[in-house]
Amino acid sequence: MGHVETSTTVAATPEQIFSLFTDSSRRGEWLTIHEKWLEEPPTEVGVGSRLVEKVVMLGMANRIEWTVDQFDAPTSVAMSGTGMAGVQVQLRLSVAPQGDGSLVTVAADFEGAMIVGALGKAVEKDMLTNLDTSLSRLEALAAA
Repeated sequence: MGHVETSTTVAATPEQIFSLFTDSSRRGEWLTIHEKWLEEPPTEVGVGSRLVEKVVMLGMANRIEWTVDQFDAPTSVAMSGTGMAGVQVQLRLSVAPQGDGSLVTVAADFEGAMIVGALGKAVEKDMLTNLDTSLSRLEALAAA
């Protein structure tokens, strides 16, 4: 199983970050792996919400069917997803007040028959790069 986790301090409130993270209409503005929604996402996201997304990593597209497993506004949300070729993904966001801003942590776990060995390490590296870039974009949106 692959695992990546990254944190950053942002100059935004937990409520601002959490709102952007859970607003499906804005996902493409900050999440670098998001290509498009394959089904219209719900306007309100909560435990049990289902989202179907096309993601692209390492130049390869995959359809991920997400289910929101945990939703605790404005501090954390967790989603699990299933993709093509048996890919299983978990994505978690946590936000905590820190000084005048927030400490934001995003973690992802993934596994599948094709995500092993050298390819698994490449996926981990690509995911970490994407998450770092995504957090920078999230912070910029919150500051706008």
